[in-house]
Amino acid sequence: MNLDDLSRRMHGALASLKTELAGLRTGRASVNLLEPITVEAYGSSMPITQLASVSVPEPRLISVQVWDRATVSAVDRAIREANLGLNPIMDGQLLRIPIPELNAERRQELVKIAHKYAEQARVAVRHVRRDGMDTLKKEEKDGVRGEDESQRLADQIQKLTDQTIGEIDQLLATKESEILSV
Repeated sequence: MNLDDLSRRMHGALASLKTELAGLRTGRASVNLLEPITVEAYGSSMPITQLASVSVPEPRLISVQVWDRATVSAVDRAIREANLGLNPIMDGQLLRIPIPELNAERRQELVKIAHKYAEQARVAVRHVRRDGMDTLKKEEKDGVRGEDESQRLADQIQKLTDQTIGEIDQLLATKESEILSV
């Protein structure tokens, strides 16, 4: 029974949630918005960050400086086809991507998606807790641990679970207010 391993696995679910929430568009420009986009260039599929530098010069604008002139149109096409509702404006090797305003309906949709991501993370944390508890019960049954020690570890596992789920709820609340207040 290793509490550090359980903690690492629970925080893995938390890290995954942070990544998913970062990809949700909130009406503010963010370099994370373009992270999942891959571009067909040089005969293979490459992440956009390997072909260009991405920056946010203004709160509602993403700037993509493509390094090779030959790949500018491929990067432009990949951004347009990513179903993010973004329309880059080409200026030589620089793509300017204005971030459009979100309407109320789209904001509610994004909040629902954020809740779904958070629930998936909570379920993952609960699975880790269940694995830990099952291991404890097995060790107690096999005589590896005493009843008192098993109870102490079970309490620590529950405390770790509650703490991680609290962090998930905090992330969700922050993202929800970010989506609704933009």
